Amino acid sequence: MRLRSAIPTLVFVFASIWLGLIATSPARAQVKDAKLPTAEQVGELVIIYFGQRPVLQQVRRTGIERGAISRAKEGGGTDEITYERRFMRGDSWDKDKIRVDQKTPSVEFSLLFNEGRLSGIINGVSFTPREDVQNEFLDSAHHDVDALLRYKENQSQVTLIGREKQKNIDMYILELTDKDQRRTRYYISAQRARVLWLEYDQPTTPGTTPAKIKRTYHDYAYAQGTLVPYRIVTYVDGKQRDEKRIRTVTYGVKMDESQFRNSETVAETTP
Repeated sequence: MRLRSAIPTLVFVFASIWLGLIATSPARAQVKDAKLPTAEQVGELVIIYFGQRPVLQQVRRTGIERGAISRAKEGGGTDEITYERRFMRGDSWDKDKIRVDQKTPSVEFSLLFNEGRLSGIINGVSFTPREDVQNEFLDSAHHDVDALLRYKENQSQVTLIGREKQKNIDMYILELTDKDQRRTRYYISAQRARVLWLEYDQPTTPGTTPAKIKRTYHDYAYAQGTLVPYRIVTYVDGKQRDEKRIRTVTYGVKMDESQFRNSETVAETTP
């Protein structure tokens, strides 16, 4: 127990020493002069603080996450949704297998992502999710902390936009561009290397202005030696859309691939 509780502290110490070496190494004179690390150094620092790449790859190969989502309704008020998310990771995100079971006040259904294809199940019948449901599901993979933690596996590129201070918080601003040219801008604590929030543009109807999405991350804690934000809030054009609260997360769970498969029968209606 003592060793496990010491892991976050050791990571903090080693990462701080590593970042200090960046600023003092003669080979990094240009970085020292600019008082800025490179984009990859910031990205790798985040990965170290979140648990280090080999640990993340091993521990988070499979997992089950359970929680609740409060979602704003168009007419006012909120819907309370409970969910269970199961996953098996592939070599990159498009090779992942994901199943999300959701229960809303009016319906229960599942969304299944299997190596690039998204489908759904409701009352034992397969259906094709609506376009907005598909977009939101895929956005959660394309624009998330996980996309930064796996940027090399996903063949994404990172660019350091700069360093600034907001509300007395010193931050690095890092932009990630994936191989399909989707861009996400991460605001990262320079002191603790945690993602504070991210921003991206969400395409809407052709010819209209894209929606501005902001996703904030709170209540970080360690789960099996890896860092997890247990509360996530998403805003659309400055208005809160939903708040996700993770109740439990367990990694390294044995799973049967059949639970990520769908039948071939497709219903006409979608939830």
